[in-house]
Amino acid sequence: MAPLTYRIGRVRIHLISDGAFWMDGGAAFGVVPRILWEKVIQPDALHRIPLESRSLLIESSEGLILVDTGHGHKLDPKSREQLGLTDDLRVDCCLVDLGFTPADVRFVINTHLHADHCGGNTVYGPDSQVLPAFPNATYLMQRLELADATYPNERTRNVYAGENFLPLVNLCRDTEGGIVRVLSGDTQVTPEVQVKITPGHTRAHQTVIVESAGETGVFLGDVAGLAVHLERLAWVPAFDVEPLVSVETKRWLREWSARRDALLFFQHDIALPAGRLRSDGAHWRVERVDQLQTVSPHPLIGQEDMR
Repeated sequence: MAPLTYRIGRVRIHLISDGAFWMDGGAAFGVVPRILWEKVIQPDALHRIPLESRSLLIESSEGLILVDTGHGHKLDPKSREQLGLTDDLRVDCCLVDLGFTPADVRFVINTHLHADHCGGNTVYGPDSQVLPAFPNATYLMQRLELADATYPNERTRNVYAGENFLPLVNLCRDTEGGIVRVLSGDTQVTPEVQVKITPGHTRAHQTVIVESAGETGVFLGDVAGLAVHLERLAWVPAFDVEPLVSVETKRWLREWSARRDALLFFQHDIALPAGRLRSDGAHWRVERVDQLQTVSPHPLIGQEDMR
């Protein structure tokens, strides 16, 4: 999927793809019966549904911010086949399409450390050593999420892969110049960008909020990977470690976003990348919002675009 470009006030942002993949429909919808969820998205013969793996690129006043890095390039052929990752489209390719390189990224924010969200944090070097994929970036991770990923239990160990984050942590220093900055809760990253703890999917999942000139954008991560997850609070994926907490997190976030008429970005919804909430008092729905029709060149970043 080609990059999609939007504006939040004076901030230009891009939804970029790490490719489409396939997931078991039951995993995506938890206890919701197939007879209900297949009306929303049709599974294939293996009961899988197609999903998009999206990242958010923010042209902030303090440089490029990349939110999540997708599956990356380190998967072996068997894993790629299981996921249905049949093409070579990855986050770094989309950066090039926008006129940037991985070296231009100033911050990488991981909403959480599941492998499909941080697999592109690192790459294999010439001698198979694991190296930062974004050599000039500071990686922002939540302290509790890092602890849960480093010491997973029987239920969570298959969704975390240490090579995606542990080599970066080993390079961490006790200064803001370190390659990893460990956060402890809600944090203002730049004047326009903040992260907010939105638990349920994991205990310290963080959502990224962009605010500029009275407008708001929210990159939901896995709070609601699909629009229907936000429209119907009880529809919670089987991956969520605290499903009842997920319901309350979505309830709060839905009301908060609706009051601000926030532009919502859905990380995995293959049919609806961005939209705004609408309600008739009894039901909620997400109304699709298309990208900008005219895109100006990227040198605006940090200069007149931010005035």
